[in-house]
Amino acid sequence: MVPKILGIIGGGQLGMMLTEAAKSMPEHISKVIVLDPTENCPAARAGAEQIVGDFKDKNAILELSLQSDIITYEIESGNSEVLESLRAPVLVNPSPATLKIIQDKFNQKTFLNLNGIPVPEFLEVESLEDLERKVMSFGYPVLLKARRDAYDGRGNFKIESRDQIESAYKLFENRPVMIEKWVDFKMEVSVIAARNTNGEIATYPVVENIHKENILETTIAPARIDTDTAKEAEHIARKTMEVLHGAGVFGIEMFVTRDNHIMINEIAPRVHNSGHHTLQSSDTSQFEQHIRAILGLPLGSTRLKHYAVMRNILGPRDFAGRYKPIRIEEESGVYLKMYDKDEAKPQRKLGHINVIDVDDTKDISLLINRAEKARDSIKFEPVN
Repeated sequence: MVPKILGIIGGGQLGMMLTEAAKSMPEHISKVIVLDPTENCPAARAGAEQIVGDFKDKNAILELSLQSDIITYEIESGNSEVLESLRAPVLVNPSPATLKIIQDKFNQKTFLNLNGIPVPEFLEVESLEDLERKVMSFGYPVLLKARRDAYDGRGNFKIESRDQIESAYKLFENRPVMIEKWVDFKMEVSVIAARNTNGEIATYPVVENIHKENILETTIAPARIDTDTAKEAEHIARKTMEVLHGAGVFGIEMFVTRDNHIMINEIAPRVHNSGHHTLQSSDTSQFEQHIRAILGLPLGSTRLKHYAVMRNILGPRDFAGRYKPIRIEEESGVYLKMYDKDEAKPQRKLGHINVIDVDDTKDISLLINRAEKARDSIKFEPVN
């Protein structure tokens, strides 16, 4: 196989870790080029060449296509119509058609529902009056969602009473919206799943996700659920990959209901925050797996070598600006990964800590405590 030039739309932390994985596979990838609006983005710092431009910019995407053999993306907000118009020899994976389905959350839920994949009840909203009627049909609480360009819960509003309806609708003024019936879940989990261009599918063990203010804070691998529930989650993930026909790694976020059933919350057609643990916990990281999948290589083993806990490092609420290099005390089984972002902003993802079970005790509580201790040791200090 002649090594390929890989183009990536998006050069943030996911693009950075994809670049690092690609550089460890020189027999398959000769060069990485990223398209990102921020000069000297994290992926560029990891060794990728960079085209500075917006993710949706037609000319920038065309420029990327002229320099690449294959294009992928680390962010859903790329221009799926431009990507769909690209012709051979450049390939795009996951497919632009798949991206187009997933970019619009209403279309995504409609597609899953039509394919018999369980999702919360949902309805399209066309006006304030329409929202008022449909909220009444679902009852409180209900989740109002922006259909496009929303992530980390930033496009969601939980409506808990009638007097919130108008203000919630105005929050998303001039944006298409939908509502979902509130799911009284007991846990949020996800499955990192991969499908290569030959149709081979592999799933990683189900992980448990703990969110704080709609942003992922902690991932626990494996999830603290019973075997039957884990099997159901993996079955639904595999079925989702079969119907989407997308090549690459997908992050499939799910709810575990009070009666231990699974519903899909949302799908990300890319490597995912809840898969960062695989860098140290698994035979194959999600980043290497994504590259293997889009190139049509055999998928790597998804075996969990170690129980693990991933803890995100978010920008502190009381500090914004340039900060001194972050370090933690070296400790067996504790791994710090910073994303080379110069400036901290409140709640911005700046890095993560992975803690793995090197002693094979399978003590999740101990791993959580060690991850919290490592995170608490980090102090953001301004550059003088």
